[in-house]
Amino acid sequence: MKKFIIPIATGAAVLMTLSGCANRDATTEPSEDYPTKSITLVVPYQAGGASDLSARTLAAAMEESLGQSIIVENRTGGAGSVGLSFLSGRPADGYSIGYLPVETVMLQYQGYDLDPAAFDVLGQIVAVPATIAVSADSPYQTLQDLLDAAEANPGTITVSNSGAGSIWQAATTALNDAAGVELKAVPFDGGAPAVTAAIGSQVDAVIAGISETSVAASDGRLRVLAILDTVASDALPGVETAQDLGIDVTIGGWGAIGAPAGLPASVRENLAAAVKIAAESDAFRDIINASGNLPVYSAPDEFSSFYNAESERFSNLFAE
Repeated sequence: MKKFIIPIATGAAVLMTLSGCANRDATTEPSEDYPTKSITLVVPYQAGGASDLSARTLAAAMEESLGQSIIVENRTGGAGSVGLSFLSGRPADGYSIGYLPVETVMLQYQGYDLDPAAFDVLGQIVAVPATIAVSADSPYQTLQDLLDAAEANPGTITVSNSGAGSIWQAATTALNDAAGVELKAVPFDGGAPAVTAAIGSQVDAVIAGISETSVAASDGRLRVLAILDTVASDALPGVETAQDLGIDVTIGGWGAIGAPAGLPASVRENLAAAVKIAAESDAFRDIINASGNLPVYSAPDEFSSFYNAESERFSNLFAE
C-alpha cells in the first residue's frame, strides 16, 4: 500500500522563515476609533459544517473585545471559491473579514481564479482531522469492508465530499492511493449536505471533518469507520485511526481568519489581537474541542509563513 500524508496544521509546522502572504501597504486610512460599526464575517460554505461552527464560535468570542457585532454571512459554491472571491473583492477597511479554509491555497491550482495573496491573514484558529463514515444501516461495518467493496467494484462505491477541489475530495484521492482502490468522489456544496447525503444513503460513504460526522454518529445516524489522522479523538470513542487499521493515510484541513489584502496597519493589529483573544478563550476552545476539531492558534506572521508553504506544497501536489 502507498503511503499518503497531508498533515493538518497544528502550529508545529510554522517554524520556517517568516514572510507575509499579501501586500501589506495600507490602502484605506483607518478611523481612529475603529471599529465604529458591525463587521461581516464571510464563511464560504453552508451553515452547519465545521467551517461554519468555527467561524460562528470565534465571531461570538471576538465581539466582546471589539465592542461591535459580527454578522456571519454564508456565501457558498465552487468548493469555497464563491465566498472567498467575494471576500477578496471587498474594501480593505476591516469591516469585511472571513474564514479561510485550506482550500484557499488549493483552488488556484484547480482552475479557479483565486490568489492566496489576495488576503491578509489574521491568525489560524483550528485544525480539522478527516473522518470517513457510512449511514447507520450501511452494510459496511468496517473500513476494510468498504475498501473490499471498492476493490471488487472499482469506481462504483460513492463517497461524498464538500465540493470539487475541496480538501475532502483530496482526502478521497489520498485514501484511494494509500489503499490501492477506486472510490468515486461525489462533490456537494459543503460538508453539511455531504454528510446529509450519507445519512440518507444517497452515497455509500462520506469523507468530512470530525465535527461534521461526530454529531450524527453520537445520535446513531452515522457510523464512523475511521479517523484519517495519527491519533484517535474523544469525540469519537472507540473509533480507530486509518493507520491503526493498516491504511497509511493522514489528511486534514485547517481554518484561519483573514481579510482583503491591504488592511491599514492599525486595523490589522486590532483585528489580529481580537482573533488571538477569541481563539485562546475557554469559550472558543471548549466548543471546538467538544466538536472533535482541534483549537489551534497561530499568530499572523507565523501563520503567513505556513500559509505560503502550503500554497507551494499544493502547487507541487497538483502538478504531479
